[in-house]
Amino acid sequence: MVSEKLLQELNEQMNREFESAYLYLAMSAHFDAENWKGSAHWLREQAKEELEHAMKFYDHILEIGGRPILKNIAQPQEEWKGHLDAFEAALAHEKKITAHIHDLYNMAMEEKAHATTIFLQWFITEQVEEENSAEEIVMLLKRVGDQPQGLFMIDRQLGARSG
Repeated sequence: MVSEKLLQELNEQMNREFESAYLYLAMSAHFDAENWKGSAHWLREQAKEELEHAMKFYDHILEIGGRPILKNIAQPQEEWKGHLDAFEAALAHEKKITAHIHDLYNMAMEEKAHATTIFLQWFITEQVEEENSAEEIVMLLKRVGDQPQGLFMIDRQLGARSG
């Protein structure tokens, strides 16, 4: 059994993952309303992925004898200035999540909560992918600026994302 403090932090991370899904769904709604269907699709898929992450925490908490505690989720931002603004916000959010995962891993290591450290290793690897993906999109958006043709090409590319 893990300490109450670690269990509390695992619950906090589970809720952060639900918040992430909520944020990406809000971004998807924004781009759907602006008729950027590819961007909306990519962000909706990202929201689904974040829900899966939250459920991994939910299940792990149960597996180690804890109880998942769901908390209120604050209403996310509804509008962004454009693609670059939204994806820079996504990248900043992923970096924040990465920092939390690292803190959790360090806490689990200190407690010698081996099952939890093994569980968190998957998330450490996943966060590298998450940040890299958002960073690549930000770099592309910076390259094309406000050129409509470039934005349309990126939107089409984002729309090709599969599950």
